[in-house]
Amino acid sequence: MSSLSTHVLDAVRGMPAAGISVTLFEASGAESATGVTDADGRIAALAGELPAGTYRLSFGTGDYFAAQAVETFYPEVTIAFTVTGERHYHVPLLLSPFAFSTYRGS
Repeated sequence: MSSLSTHVLDAVRGMPAAGISVTLFEASGAESATGVTDADGRIAALAGELPAGTYRLSFGTGDYFAAQAVETFYPEVTIAFTVTGERHYHVPLLLSPFAFSTYRGS
């Protein structure tokens, strides 16, 4: 089984993005886990053990920017990824109101 963590950085403010709700969905669309980023923009253990398969992480970016009175083009960011082996998966999100980027972290 594999584990999962995430980290969100606000690229405009140059700071971690605290308070973003994150939901993990299985390929079937079933909600598997939820969490909120901490003061460092992290969720260290979003899901305990993940079997191999395809998953989606949904980040509540609209609420995050609304709380700062910042207009955004993306009310949510969804990232699909595949778990293929037993290891730790880290899915970071670099975020701004009008762009985002991600990569497979370690």
